[in-house]
Amino acid sequence: MTTPAGSGTGFGSVSWWGLSPAVDLQAESPPVDPDSQADTEHGTPELNVLLLGSVDGRHLLRTLTRAALWPRRRFRFYVLENNMEAVARHMLIFSLALEDPEKMGLQERSETFLEVWGNALLRPSVAAFVRTQAGRLARLVPEPDRLAEQLPWLSLGALKFRERDALEAVFRFWAGGEKGPEAFPMSRLWDSRLRHYLGSRYDARRGVSDWDLHMKLHDRGARAIHTSEFRRWRDTGVAFELRDSSAYHVPNRTLASGRLLSHRGERVAARGYWGDIVTGPFVAFGIEADDETLLKTSNGQPIKTAGEITQHNVTELFREMAAWGRPRATQGDPAQVQGDADGSPEPAAPVPESFTVHFLSLGSAQTLHHKSCYKGRFQLLYVACGMVHLLSPELGACVAPGGRLIVELAQFLVDLRQEQLQGFSTRVGELAQAAGFAPQPGARRSQTFARFYKAGDSAPSRKDPAVGSGTPPPEVLAPPLEATNPPPQDLTQPLEGGIPPSEPLKRPSESQASLLEALVPPTGSQTPKPESLTVSPETNSPIPNF
Repeated sequence: MTTPAGSGTGFGSVSWWGLSPAVDLQAESPPVDPDSQADTEHGTPELNVLLLGSVDGRHLLRTLTRAALWPRRRFRFYVLENNMEAVARHMLIFSLALEDPEKMGLQERSETFLEVWGNALLRPSVAAFVRTQAGRLARLVPEPDRLAEQLPWLSLGALKFRERDALEAVFRFWAGGEKGPEAFPMSRLWDSRLRHYLGSRYDARRGVSDWDLHMKLHDRGARAIHTSEFRRWRDTGVAFELRDSSAYHVPNRTLASGRLLSHRGERVAARGYWGDIVTGPFVAFGIEADDETLLKTSNGQPIKTAGEITQHNVTELFREMAAWGRPRATQGDPAQVQGDADGSPEPAAPVPESFTVHFLSLGSAQTLHHKSCYKGRFQLLYVACGMVHLLSPELGACVAPGGRLIVELAQFLVDLRQEQLQGFSTRVGELAQAAGFAPQPGARRSQTFARFYKAGDSAPSRKDPAVGSGTPPPEVLAPPLEATNPPPQDLTQPLEGGIPPSEPLKRPSESQASLLEALVPPTGSQTPKPESLTVSPETNSPIPNF
């Protein structure tokens, strides 16, 4: 068996990190008319953004930290994912970003984020933090009043009751509902994925890794990724080694997800690692930076690695996010100014009420337009490369005339050949046109994103703010990839005795279509058939049932 190059199987069926640099969504959105878009209660213009498959919240965090560069707005982010584990990770990431600085220092928050977000294995102290936060969130999810009081930026009102139950179950699993590493043997599952993906080339995996890095990722713009850090991640799943390697041995349960598989003619639940094993989390924060000195080269080689750039970018991101989590100093207008030590005025810190993250029901992309509150509501629509198959006229109806569409392309999917990347871009243009969008005039050329505007009564009359600005905000942080091919069959935690699970697993969202599916017209049904479950004795571990 050889490497299935071009099949996309290395990216799995669940996305845990983005596959493009993060963008400032305000820079991508059309100018807002304060008279027509003002929030009548607060007199502040709103920016309503719908994001499909944003996965790790990088675009939201980037937008919030750049808000001071733009006229004041109230943000309404509507996030649609294809599995509840991604929703849970969003909540955990934002809870960490907004953690009180007096309880958790900047460096500790940044390092905790990097490990939880991009490492398969955690240090014991970070794993303890995840358990504590997951236990807290599990208690808040079923109590809307307490949730609104403690997390005013979060709205779960659009989720169905069974989805909230599934979300609570995810948090309880993270909190240690099933004790012991065998509940999620990450190292064994990771190695099984590698063996399935590489086949007869498993023993030459370092050569395969070097080829993918130098001949694909480097050629496509990710030159900052260093050979040693990429090899380490490919072998162990540890992308950011901030301490001695021996400190990383606790499985990262936030990377676990469930699937329904077919086993001897019956549908059974399997928990495993179904995510990316070929590109890694380096693209999101590690290949671009506001500080240009981080991108300098010496003798043709970058002086900083992707891991170092990522750590710098995340630290700066969390430094600026601290203002959003700071309690309001006064009960008056949040826009009022306050004096600093030398008496000069400075803007008051933004407050959590200035933005809200609404999580939408799984699989609701094709039905949003039926609700009048969503029809023509959004000034910006973001679609990840793994969710492109959901781009349709029905979804386009939710975007206001003159609104923008930004689609993540498959630039950093190393399994795709150049002709497939070109075919994907062409297909994106066709889907966008069918959904009522046209190429955005004046938009800068990009291999990472495709930009469109909603053809209608108010077509844009000037360039995109990100293009017209003298110092456009760089797209620095990174990417998702939702939905791809069905997971390998040997990466589950199979049946073992009749031990009942302590936590129910949710069925993955309706249809996680392959990225290559976007290269052909979408079919009527997007729900994959359950795969047959064949597990070698070496990779066996218990499967919890629903």
